Amino acid sequence: MQDLELKSSKEKLSLIGIEQVSQVFWNLSPPELIEHALKNKEGLLTDTGALMADTGKFTGRSPKDRFIVEDETTVDSVWWGDTNIPISQEHFDSLHQKMVGFLKDKKVYVRDAYAGVDADYRLNLRIINTHAWHNLFCNNMFLRPDADDLKSFDPNFTIICAPEFEADPAIDGTRQKNFAILNLTKRMILIGGTGYAGEMKKGIFSVLNFILPHDHQVLSMHCSANIGEHGDTAIFFGLSGTGKTTLSADPKRGLIGDDEHGWTENGVFNFEGGCYAKAINLTRENEPEIWDAIKFGSIVENTRFYPGSRTVDYTNGSVTENTRTAYPIHYIANAISPSIGDIPKNIFFLTADAFGVIPPISKLNTSQAMYHFISGYTAKVAGTEVGVNEPQKTFSACFGAAFLPLHPTAYATLFGNKMEKHQVNVWWINTGWTGGPYGIGSRMKLKYTRAMISAALDGQLDQVPFENHEIFGVSVPTSCPNVPDNILNPKNTWADKDAYDIKAHDLAKSFVENFQKYASFASEEIISGAPKVKN
Repeated sequence: MQDLELKSSKEKLSLIGIEQVSQVFWNLSPPELIEHALKNKEGLLTDTGALMADTGKFTGRSPKDRFIVEDETTVDSVWWGDTNIPISQEHFDSLHQKMVGFLKDKKVYVRDAYAGVDADYRLNLRIINTHAWHNLFCNNMFLRPDADDLKSFDPNFTIICAPEFEADPAIDGTRQKNFAILNLTKRMILIGGTGYAGEMKKGIFSVLNFILPHDHQVLSMHCSANIGEHGDTAIFFGLSGTGKTTLSADPKRGLIGDDEHGWTENGVFNFEGGCYAKAINLTRENEPEIWDAIKFGSIVENTRFYPGSRTVDYTNGSVTENTRTAYPIHYIANAISPSIGDIPKNIFFLTADAFGVIPPISKLNTSQAMYHFISGYTAKVAGTEVGVNEPQKTFSACFGAAFLPLHPTAYATLFGNKMEKHQVNVWWINTGWTGGPYGIGSRMKLKYTRAMISAALDGQLDQVPFENHEIFGVSVPTSCPNVPDNILNPKNTWADKDAYDIKAHDLAKSFVENFQKYASFASEEIISGAPKVKN
């Protein structure tokens, strides 16, 4: 085995069973990894210097092929079901040995990195990749130790990612040839049969979503976060299409992070060292921060060039609509370092309600905040996905159900306790439709949404009268600076008020029906935050 470049003096690959590979490249710099990727024919350079790479058959995560080892650590703690699928220790051990054997004559790229800016809750990661561009992805997305730290780096969690290695479902306990398996006892993730780099990022997020709440009472969150000039931290939760990235990217506020954070007794910290943003239809006008971050050292996934050029055509979704870019967070001009903020003062739940029912801004009490945190509501509209021809309700627990090893009520209870202790304001923001549902009404103007969020952040709503929504019970301000009063109560924007009531009750029933699967685990305090539905 030939070892090249900077590596730790404390750890060897043999400790995780890897005895033989042809070459090991330790902690290569981005330029070196790009050179390797080009030599290996893993990608091409774009005219901005970014590396373009394809992920192969899988252009997104494969949730049905993500497993957690069922053992003494997890059997009574993990929320087993469609999200968290069990696999036996024996199958894991067998696959591990097969992967080790597969790597015997391969060259591998090893990266030591951190997950978690707060050193008290940090994972020390060792990632073994067969692709140089995957190792560059990990350099961009995780936190980068300095050279001195690398010399004595002591990993406590390992990822082995070999897209070329495939499982045998008949023998290995998997559903298909591809797999991502989390072993929380042996502190290892095995990924095979898929080249989608996001499996590594979200695998570690899932690990932190188990360890931090379960072991430390630290709330792990799928959210973006920013901080004002006076140190006030704000958090933005929201599913795809709700405006999370756009609304948290405020030039007047520093970016803590755009996707994954933890909330401790002292404040909020970023899990990551980079950003993994959607790139489909990207323009400089709409997303200047992301556009300018796509340069040498960045990655673009599954994109295509304009013919006869090395210029990326971001409108091209021929490979997938889920085109992505990955870059270090310091490529964003207003990113703060270290990526840490104080206890949040304001939290925003973003929803794009295509039914025109939810108020554009409302304030939630603790019960409502926990209830809607578990619900994680938004709506997809026609054209956003293949087969979506009319608005569809979407619920994703804690705004990230796919990454929650514990039951959603565990996160919601922790969220409620922190909200109550620190007197945090929680706001529900509808970036969707007003004046009627999709097809009749119109999308809420971005300038109004920004004005409402600014008013909440600046405390301008503290002295404004509120009224309770008759169905959802949330507190709706009667006025807001730079926003017309008539749009604050959504019913007032509908020409047919009876039609609004019908649609609002229909949506409220959907909330109640969705919550049934959590009700047996939920406290009375959480349940009391539900909308009022007429029998």
